[in-house]
Amino acid sequence: MNKLNKVIIKVNGKKLILNPNSSVYDLINKLKLPINKVAIELNKEIIDKKKIDNIILKSKDNIEIVHFIGGG
Repeated sequence: MNKLNKVIIKVNGKKLILNPNSSVYDLINKLKLPINKVAIELNKEIIDKKKIDNIILKSKDNIEIVHFIGGG
């Protein structure tokens, strides 16, 4: 993968390199996260999980992912 064919984003403060045209859905699958137990923020805006397959990530995007954990 050369420099022209990669997208560099930050996920929870860590740099991550993705293929071009990767969606938020692709990212969640790559990270092996359960979609129903996370909240996703893209560039300081919470995104609707129903639309994650249509949101294409760009270089310098900043993603924050929060996991929900049950307890009692």
